[in-house]
Amino acid sequence: MDFFKIIQTIESIQHPAISTSLVTLGMLEDIDFEDNKVKATFAWPFDNIPIKDQLINSIKLPLKNLGLDFEYSERIMSEDEKAKFLELEKKYWRGGSAGCGA
Repeated sequence: MDFFKIIQTIESIQHPAISTSLVTLGMLEDIDFEDNKVKATFAWPFDNIPIKDQLINSIKLPLKNLGLDFEYSERIMSEDEKAKFLELEKKYWRGGSAGCGA
């Protein structure tokens, strides 16, 4: 599997309530690929994200469809990262109740 194809797939996955990708939002980082396994880190703006499982599965399922396993770690964003996320959330908000900063 081509690393470029994997990155292209991941970068096309958008937040359900924000019209931009999880990568652009800074929520998915440190993406690595080795032996049919993709590893990445989810950076959450807050504890207790109500749609956390939905966001994880939005990455996991497309990779599974490509025949890849997905391993991830999690962390909370720094204050600077969170400020950038909230700015992008406001800029690209498409509505609904799935906002992380709500």
